[in-house]
Parts: sequence; C-alpha cells; structure tokens
Amino acid sequence: MRRPVALRLQAALATAAVGAAIVVALPMHQASAAAGSATGYATRNGGTTGGAGGQTVRATTGTAIHAALCGRASSSTPIVIEVTGTINHGNTSKVSGGSCSTADGVIELKQISNVTIIGVGSGAVFDQLGIHIREASNIIIRNVTVRNVKKSGSPTSNGGDAIGMESNVRNVWVDHVTLEASGGESEGFDGLFDMKDNTQYVTLSYSILRNSGRGGLIGSSESDRSNGFVTFHHNLYENIDSRTPLLRGGIAHIYNNHYVSIRESGINSRAGGQAKVENNYFRNSKDVLGTFYTSERGYWQVAGNVFDNVTWSSPGTDNYPAGPNPQSNTTVSIPYAYTLDGAACVPDVVRQTAGANTGLRESDGNCSPQTPAPTSTSPGPTPTSPGPTPTSPTPTPTQPGGPNLSIGAGSDGSSKADGTSYGNVRDGNMSTYWSPAGSTGQISIKWGSATRVSRVVIREEAGAVGNIGSWRLVNHDTGAVLASGSGAGVITFPATSLSKITFDVTGSTGTPRVAEFETYAA
Repeated sequence: MRRPVALRLQAALATAAVGAAIVVALPMHQASAAAGSATGYATRNGGTTGGAGGQTVRATTGTAIHAALCGRASSSTPIVIEVTGTINHGNTSKVSGGSCSTADGVIELKQISNVTIIGVGSGAVFDQLGIHIREASNIIIRNVTVRNVKKSGSPTSNGGDAIGMESNVRNVWVDHVTLEASGGESEGFDGLFDMKDNTQYVTLSYSILRNSGRGGLIGSSESDRSNGFVTFHHNLYENIDSRTPLLRGGIAHIYNNHYVSIRESGINSRAGGQAKVENNYFRNSKDVLGTFYTSERGYWQVAGNVFDNVTWSSPGTDNYPAGPNPQSNTTVSIPYAYTLDGAACVPDVVRQTAGANTGLRESDGNCSPQTPAPTSTSPGPTPTSPGPTPTSPTPTPTQPGGPNLSIGAGSDGSSKADGTSYGNVRDGNMSTYWSPAGSTGQISIKWGSATRVSRVVIREEAGAVGNIGSWRLVNHDTGAVLASGSGAGVITFPATSLSKITFDVTGSTGTPRVAEFETYAA
C-alpha cells in the first residue's frame, strides 16, 4: 500500500540534514488559493498553472523545500510550497528521492513539473541563495525576495543569478518578486533573471529588479537563439547597468514597465531578436533601447512609451541606439489578450503593485491597482513538453505534411551569383541552387494571390551545408519579421496569409547556396 503524501514527505525529511525545519502538510481545505493567474506568454503552450490542485505544504528552510519536492509521488505530482522566513546556505541541503534532483546551496527545480513556490506570512527571503530551474515545466514563483546571489566570493550560488532558467524549460510564471544585488560583476554578482538553452513561454510580472550590473538575458550567446516568447509587464528596473533585458534571437513583449537609472544600456535586442516595446516609462536613463555591443542587429516595434530625461549615445560600430526618436523597424504579433495602462501612470501603478509583500496587487488596466480575487485550485491543462523551437530551424529537416507550395510559384531576390537562378530554389532539384552575389542576400517565393503559410524549409546544396548563418524570414507584403535565427532547416511560425515571403540571409560562414526554399501550409 502506498503511503499518504504527508507520510512520504516526512520520510524524505528523515534523510535531510540535521536542523532542517519540518515541512507541514496542510489539509486540502486549508490550501491557500493564491490570487491571480498567469499572464502573457506563460498562458500559451498549454498554460502555466504550477501546483494548482495539488497538496499544499509549508516550509521554512531550503532543505524543507527540497524535501517537499522529493516527497511527491512523482516528479510531476502537483504541489504548492508556501515559504516563510529566511532561506540561506545554512539551511539548504541536498535531499534525495525519485521525484527530485536537488543540490546543496541552491533551490534546485530540476527535471520536475507542476510546482508553485509562494511566499506567505511575514515574507520569504532567499538570502545569497539562487533559484535554478532546469529541464522543468509549469513552474510558478510568487511573492518572494531573492537577494545578493554571487558567482564569485563567498558564498556562491546558481552562477550568480537570482533566478536562472536553462535546458529545455517551458512555461514559467514569476510574479510579485523582488530580485536585487549589491553591485555588478566586479562585486561577484551576475544576472537577476536569466534564460538560456531553449527556455520558452515565460512571464515576469509585477516585480522589482534593482541594484545590479545586469538585469537579465534571453540567450547566453549570439548562437543561443532557441529561447523566447517572454513577457515582461509592470516591473520596476532600478539602478541597473544593462540588460533590461538582453534579447538574442527570440521574441519578447515588454509593456507597462518603469525604468529608472539605467546607466549603460537597457532593452538590448540583438542577433535577430524581436521586441514589442509599448507603454513603458523610461526615466533618468541612457540608451534604453537598441542593439548594443554587437554588429548583429535586432529589431523592435515601439508605441506609447514615455522617455523622461533619457540620453542617447551616437551610433557607431557595435552600437545602434534606437533614439533619440525611436521608430519601429519590425512588426511583432502578440498571440494573447492584454490591457495596457497609459504610460504616464506606469510609475505610480508599478510603485503600488510591484515586488514581494505588496498583497499581489495588480492593475485593472485603467491605472488603478486592485487586489485580485482568489483563483480556483483545480488543475488546468498540462503545458506541452519541451520541443523544437518555433523560430529556430532543426539541423536536419524532414518532409512536412502537405504539398510544397513553392512548386509552381514564382521567385525573385537580390543580386544572384553567376550561374545561379532564383528558380532553382523551387524546382525540387537539390543539385541546383541560388547564391547571392555576396555573403548576404534575399530570396523570395511569391504567388498571384494570398497564400496561407506556416512552415518553411530551407535546404542547402550538399557542398555548402552549414554556410548559412543568421537570417530573417519576412512577410514581404507587410515587412513583418515572421521568424529569425541561424542555420538552414525547418522554420515554423503562426500561420500567415501572404503573397510573397522572403528569406533574408544576414550573415554567413561561406557562400550561401539555397537549393530549395520550400513552403507549407502546415
């Protein structure tokens, strides 16, 4: 006979370090139904419900948090962990079990799903102790403070990130948290909110990020473009050097945030990144939007922002500020409903709602903070398990379903190399190809009337596999960037009706040779 969850939690605790606080399993009728629900991109891909519908337990140490995870029936059994008090290195040890993979000196959410961690009572502070999310899905973190996490000096935790996500992470909602440091990299700190190595469908809302050299990144390098679909709204970024955020190759929706004292650069969209930036309030800051520290440009759509005492540097090599009069250079389609507060009231709304211990207050979309009603604890849909990145091609494309719409269509492009033809990309022959006259260029497929397309396959000629570097896929009718990334392969995006689609090669490691530019409805 299987033991009840509460007994399994107690058994897990028996293996924990001496001095760990007891996990208290609350009866289901005592389970706190936290107010509000996920917003933004965290609502996509099946939604983010965390531990809704599962057992609720109370923890006062990091070891107790690990024990609660390890005491579940499985690594996907829903659980709500209510945290109170100060969590630090002295009370956070590894706990072993079949439903967890924990470690000393960090809150480890690895290879698990369906978990909520929420601060209760007088507050929950993770002091010099980071939260690491790896190979996990459907995670909610709310109403906690994470401070002074270091990557050098003593003690160290989580590579210096307050909250870090990596390696096939899906559906994370971080809400009403305070993330802070006491300096930059030279003082031993790194990022406050980092995502890398295929992390998608994340929302950061009603939170404070302050007193750090780096706010956070999406993508750890110019080649790490498998991340994206991230929403940032109603957050305060204060006294930050840069990365609010740094966006590489993904899509971010950034609205109703308050930026104060951004010293070096703010929203840094680069390497094909696309940011929709609307109704934010920027004050007493420098270079709050643009592409910085690289020649690999990013893109943005801007609307309704307020720039209050913002200074802009002059454009130059590896420095492309969007101001002093920021204009859109792409169009970003947002797939969920949302309500915008007017930018002028953002400082006041964010002041009353953002951060831990503010009562989980939210804006009603009319510049008026509200305390949301409790939500149901019934479980919602399970998020889709990690899969291929929609905007990053797979290395070896396979044949999608349905006919190749490029067969019988037209084609054109930028200047072509001698001996090549635009038509070679739609003839079904892998031995013929189009090459640009230089290392970059554009090739298009076109139809006589609007055609619905949701998938493209770019196939390189056998002697040039790997030559294509960075690229954009553009709706030629509107100029909207449908996807961006690097390398040939399969590209998927929301189904779009268009009469011409353009593959724009913006970087290469050798002469690009596109043998086939295939298009599919599904």
